Amino acid sequence: MIDFFWNLGSFIVALGLLITAHEYGHFYIARRCGVKVERFSIGFGRAIWRRVGRDGTEYVVAMIPLGGYVKMLDERVEEVPEELKDQAFNRKTVWQRIAIVAAGPIANFIFAIIALYFMYLIGVPSVKPVIDSTLAGTAAAQIQVTEPMQVTAISGQKVRNWEEVNLALVGHIGDDSLTVSLAPLSDLQGFEAVPRTYTLNTREWRFDPEKESPITALGLGVYRPQIEPKIASISAGSAAEKSDLAISDIVVAINGKNYTDWQAFVDIIQHSANVPVSLTISREGELRQVMVTPSSVKNAQDQEVGMLGVSPTQAQWPENMRLQLQYGPIESIAIAADKTWQLVVVSFKMIGKLFTGDVSVKNLSGPISIAQGAGNSATYGLVYFLGFLALISVNLGIINLLPLPVLDGGHLLYYFIEVITGKPVPEKVQEIGFRVGAALLLMLMSIALFNDFARL
Repeated sequence: MIDFFWNLGSFIVALGLLITAHEYGHFYIARRCGVKVERFSIGFGRAIWRRVGRDGTEYVVAMIPLGGYVKMLDERVEEVPEELKDQAFNRKTVWQRIAIVAAGPIANFIFAIIALYFMYLIGVPSVKPVIDSTLAGTAAAQIQVTEPMQVTAISGQKVRNWEEVNLALVGHIGDDSLTVSLAPLSDLQGFEAVPRTYTLNTREWRFDPEKESPITALGLGVYRPQIEPKIASISAGSAAEKSDLAISDIVVAINGKNYTDWQAFVDIIQHSANVPVSLTISREGELRQVMVTPSSVKNAQDQEVGMLGVSPTQAQWPENMRLQLQYGPIESIAIAADKTWQLVVVSFKMIGKLFTGDVSVKNLSGPISIAQGAGNSATYGLVYFLGFLALISVNLGIINLLPLPVLDGGHLLYYFIEVITGKPVPEKVQEIGFRVGAALLLMLMSIALFNDFARL
């Protein structure tokens, strides 16, 4: 229940900030173009707060935080007094109307740059993208790894951490090939590291983002510090909590067989759903026998597996693999702008791949997934929440640019047609377009909500 309210609160804060930025873009440019704004609303429905400013605009915060709007004086909507007609939206030039409508999505891109600016100014603790193996039968199997290698670029795009590798790979889903540049980690301690570039055949590269990452699906074996068989945490209500296990216990043997590695231990537990397992543990130097019965849960493949509810102790990351993405006040501007551009490019690519079928509509996310993402990122800290805000802001801006008549992109489409033809699109044509656009948007929202509930 605590997680629910945390996710909900984070979602409301995130959406409130993004909607405010988007609507303020429309509001600011409308005012600069001499359009009278009657209402600036964050949310829909009944107002929970309102105030009329000196400019005559009514500022409102409404109960349903799933959008917002800027109500401008417009003769197409209501009758306008003669003395105010020059302040009506429909009386402005087509280029002014284009500027007002485009200002919303542009404000979202600017907001993303600002969020990323502060993220990089504060600093993002991270690790270098280092691999220690490749998986047989995958696209990356041709790469022979004899020592830890750092991924330095994907198809010429420089990468500094796994998040950037992931983002770069996602943009290549459905492509016939991509290149991976690697350099031995030992060479990177100097200044003359020369990466070696591999061209990978990705025609058969397919994966389900719900079950695996593009990194492991490609076949890159991510380096991780050694896992120690020392229990670091025990989940509340788990089988481990109901047993005699305690934090700091060291696993010595399972069912009488000596412990070898953590993955082998996990495999035994997963194959022992509702079956008692004998553990030999060391506690303060004394050996003890503990009986546990792993509970039964369903995994991503909808199979019944055993779950104990313990986490191991992981060794510290080597100092030469740690990374602090932190920049000065001036440099952060360029870094933030470049990262925003990367997000824009990848987002457009993913939308295109949805239409070509390279990406399944099952990957669409709705408000529930966004709320979970907001809550998770906020849990990790401010810098991660800022990164999440930037990602969602970019996506909100791009979605609004889609040429659906109910969105900003649809209005822009009509106005550019007006620029070319010299006359407005007929009202009847616009009305039909709005109905079709609303139906398509409703369909996409329904798919996204269905995916959300399926994930739950």
